[in-house]
Amino acid sequence: MSVVEIPTGMPQYEEAPQLDVARIRADFPILSRTVGGHPLVYLDSANTSQKPRQVLDAMREHYEWHNANVARSVHTLGTESTTAYEGARAKVAAFIGAASADEIVFTKNSTEAINLVAHAYGARLRPGDEIVISEMEHHSNIVPWQLLCERTGATLRWFNITEAGRLDLSNLDELVNERTKLVSYVHMSNILGTINPTGAITKRAHEVGARVLLDCSQSVPHLPVDVASLGADFIAFTGHKMLGPTGIGVLWGRYELLDGMPPFLGGGSMIETVTLEKTTYAAVPARFEAGTPPIVQAVGLGAAVDYLSELGMPAVAWHEKELVAYALDGLSTVEGLRIFGPETPVGRGGTISFDLGGIHPHDVGQVLDSLGVQVRVGHHCARPTCVRFGVPAMTRVSFYVYTTTDEVDALVRGLEQVRKVFS
Repeated sequence: MSVVEIPTGMPQYEEAPQLDVARIRADFPILSRTVGGHPLVYLDSANTSQKPRQVLDAMREHYEWHNANVARSVHTLGTESTTAYEGARAKVAAFIGAASADEIVFTKNSTEAINLVAHAYGARLRPGDEIVISEMEHHSNIVPWQLLCERTGATLRWFNITEAGRLDLSNLDELVNERTKLVSYVHMSNILGTINPTGAITKRAHEVGARVLLDCSQSVPHLPVDVASLGADFIAFTGHKMLGPTGIGVLWGRYELLDGMPPFLGGGSMIETVTLEKTTYAAVPARFEAGTPPIVQAVGLGAAVDYLSELGMPAVAWHEKELVAYALDGLSTVEGLRIFGPETPVGRGGTISFDLGGIHPHDVGQVLDSLGVQVRVGHHCARPTCVRFGVPAMTRVSFYVYTTTDEVDALVRGLEQVRKVFS
């Protein structure tokens, strides 16, 4: 029997928080363009989000007036650049409820953040140790652990997925046991939209002395996330999915754990002293930020955090919950459409993947694109999930703060057009 824990994903409100979507859309220049003569309908935000003027302006302003390297100059521009970079770190820390800005390590994306933990924390693993992931992971939360197991002789195990697209926790106590050293799984699935529970898994992991990493690439941009409440030891997320630029990601870790980890990369800025015989390393987080960091990208991420904070993450989450409910109803009218993952808006985010009567997703995507509707097709860097549901690929739509019900209607009309083309 499958046992699942279904988080609601939303607190309760006397009055639901609302977004002014028309005002928000005015901040995104790209949303005014057309594709093939049709209004752009962008439904691929789980892949990468669009950027508001406030983020674009902050990055341009930094390049125009404050461009210099950080943490290595006493001149005015260097000081201003360092202040902006470290200011972005402080904003990110506050956004996720970190105890200190020193718990925030800037990386280039979630993938690098996960690899950092795999190399620096995972170096202590030995043959007989076990790592637990899940069947619904993005490849960036599978491959680093496979490589770590090859290096150390540890064993990789995983939670299965129920037919409803939830984690199967029926064997939690057997799967997470005294041999388990690390549990790493996705907080919100990039392919199923499932919001996974944290309470039971983190409790069991800590009972056996294991650490927990959550891939929050989809949850931090879309839900109120507080690291203290999650109970995890590490989380990873990325800027380009939360209105920020590409090339900037975040690893949050409990300070005492980060402080006990060796460097991931060696070079400038991560050292304390260097001699030809020996090097000592800087304190956290500088220890993990070798070389010139993504300075302007961090500034852009800070501006994105400001933008989301002003909107209010409860309002962001509520908007997407309403969109998902609307979209699930609309998609249910399309003949032959099969949804993968939860079919109710409870415990799921603004990502919906489906099959349309066996029509190949690439064909679905091309017809929709001809109508201006942008979706993602393929295995979404989560091929084991596709294998679990017996399909080579899926079509995925994903929403964000700028998505409207009119755009969902355009999607449904487009899918009816796909059916006509291939009938």
